[in-house]
Order: sequence, then structure tokens, then C-alpha cells
Amino acid sequence: MNRIDYTTCTTYSTAYRTLRGALLAACLAAISVLGAAGSASAMSLLISEVFYDAVGSDDGQSFVELSGTPGTILDGLVLEGINGSGGGVTVTIVLTGTVAPDGLFVIADVDTSGQTQVVNADLLADFDFQNGPDSIVLRDALGVRDAVGYGVFDASLVFAGEGQPAVDPAAGSSLARAFADVDTDDNAMDWIDLSIPTPGEAEFLVPEPPTGVLGLVAIATLLCQARVRAAGQRRG
Repeated sequence: MNRIDYTTCTTYSTAYRTLRGALLAACLAAISVLGAAGSASAMSLLISEVFYDAVGSDDGQSFVELSGTPGTILDGLVLEGINGSGGGVTVTIVLTGTVAPDGLFVIADVDTSGQTQVVNADLLADFDFQNGPDSIVLRDALGVRDAVGYGVFDASLVFAGEGQPAVDPAAGSSLARAFADVDTDDNAMDWIDLSIPTPGEAEFLVPEPPTGVLGLVAIATLLCQARVRAAGQRRG
């Protein structure tokens, strides 16, 4: 089985996140003079990163990262995988625990021996999300709290995400929010692919800007995405 060496990648991951955040912040500053455009919100609990397609076996390597207010109780919430073909539920993870002081909570897959290769894990579970086109939703007793759909959906497929679908990263890469605490209700705007997964590490937009400026994050993400990915690959 091919494994991801998270220890070896730690320095690269931190540098990549820092570079990505700096470039996005620079783009945001550059276009903020254009004025407010659209709307966005900083949510109390979001899906912030997902890794579902390792190089080789996914067993013990997949994870879902949540971002939220430190101390948020997750008991009673559920993560579900939604099949793009037919809309059936393929994965159900019942959550327990609380969001850590750093604002993140990592749900890690376990292998057949009950172990995980995911660092910074807060909750262990046995799950296997499908490659796209599929969706992952976060539910509470009242309904969907957050959702991300990834891949190319045609008219015959079921998209359970928000807005337009996010990309479906290649094997070994994860899908992450540009800012872990920002949700524009459009997956295509909010999410980028990371060549190195970073469970338990994330960029936050702090302090939260006024709503009008916050809406420009989506534009900044699109402008910077290609440059950030290219810079990350060069560092590799």
C-alpha cells in the first residue's frame, strides 16, 4: 500500500498554506478597491477539508476536517456521503466531541486494524467516501448545516452541494476551503485542491471583514488559484 508520509510533508504543508494565504490576501487587498460584490458569510461550523482519494489504498488515510467556534459541541451531528448516481447515502458518520481551541476538528478513517495514518485526528471512524462526482453533507436534527459537491455533474446526476461543484482533485490531493471559516454558498468559489493534504491545519480569515469585503474572497480565490497551485508545485 502506498502511504502518505505526513511527517515528511509537514514543513512543505505549512509553507504551502502560508504561501497560499499570502497570495490570496494580496489579491483580496488588490481588488478590495473595486467595492463590495456579492455576499458571503463566516459560519459557526463548516466542512473545511476532505481527503478521499489516496494514491493506492484509501484505507486509514481518508479524513474530513471541520472548522468552527472552539468548544462547539458536535454530538448529534452527522456527516453523510451522497452518491452522485441516484443520490443515495453511501457513508454515515455520527459525530461526537467538541471543536478544539484552534477551531478545527479532524475525523479520520481507520484501517482494518483500527489504526489511522491521519495526523491531528480528533475522532476515529471507518468510512470511505467515493471519488467524484459525489457530495459530502453535514447535518443536524434540523437539516443540512454545510455541504460540498465535487466533480462534473451532468443532468442525470445528483448534486447535493452548494452553488456549483468544486473540482475533483487527483489521487493524493485533498479538497480544501481557501479560508476555513468563509462560506459563500458556492463550492466552486470556496474550494481549491491541495497537492499535500493538511489535516488539522488551515487558513482562517481573521479578523472577519465587513460583509461586502468578505464577498470578494470568492473573486480573490479564483484569481489566485492557478498561481498558488503552480507555486506549490514548484516548491515540491
